[in-house]
Amino acid sequence: MYANREGMHNNLIDEPDNDYSSPEVRYSVLPNAAGKRGKQFCQEPFKVATACLTSFCLILLMILVVTSIHSGNKGRSSDQDSPSSASETHMQTGCANVTALTEELLTVKKEKRELERERSQLKDKITELEATTAPCTSPAPTKSPCPEDWKHFNGSCYFISVTSRSWSDSQKYCKRNGGHLAIIHTPEEQTFIWNLLPRGYWNAYWFGISDEKVEDDWYWVDGTKLVGGFWEDGEPNNHINEDCGYMIKTDVLTRVATKSWYDAPCYMSLPWICEKTTEST
Repeated sequence: MYANREGMHNNLIDEPDNDYSSPEVRYSVLPNAAGKRGKQFCQEPFKVATACLTSFCLILLMILVVTSIHSGNKGRSSDQDSPSSASETHMQTGCANVTALTEELLTVKKEKRELERERSQLKDKITELEATTAPCTSPAPTKSPCPEDWKHFNGSCYFISVTSRSWSDSQKYCKRNGGHLAIIHTPEEQTFIWNLLPRGYWNAYWFGISDEKVEDDWYWVDGTKLVGGFWEDGEPNNHINEDCGYMIKTDVLTRVATKSWYDAPCYMSLPWICEKTTEST
């Protein structure tokens, strides 16, 4: 029995070409075939997953491309629309300005018509007033009662010389012109004459008073005696036989008209002041 088994075993080993159609052979190769098919079955899901991922990536890529193209077209569309929108805005602004100017022009025309109407009414009123009112005439200038170069005050005319003479020669000049050396009785008259005199270092002018007949008895040229007077303090002093009166006006602004009389020798050469009444002119 054991010999038969060993013979069968040897026969199996020694036979190089086995018939795989036998049941023993088929069962002996089953483990290898099953291993190959299991390996192939495990590799197929990875291939499917790889293919799915690749397809998904391609789909995403296509979506991104389409989206970018759509965005670009939209951007270009907005860029193309912006000039059109700006033009429309300018047109609307221009139309608004034209409307405003038109309204302003109409307002100005209306105001012009009103002003023309008022102007016409004023012209009519002026014409009416001119027709009913006598023409106004300016009063004729009052003619001075004094000759030229003579100044009028309170019924008298006064002349201020610009040349110099002695007291007696000055009196002769005044008589030839219908007057005499000035006789001064009031502060107003004294101030009026003094204001006619120009200022200077020592501008002195003869007037009609003297004490030639009796010292310290001062008389006017018309024979009336002096009462009071407008002497400077300390005057008259008869310093060197000073018998004729004169008045001064200097550059000293503190001097006043009512203290401006001095006495001096009658032969001195000074300007003079003549006086005559308006009736004598």
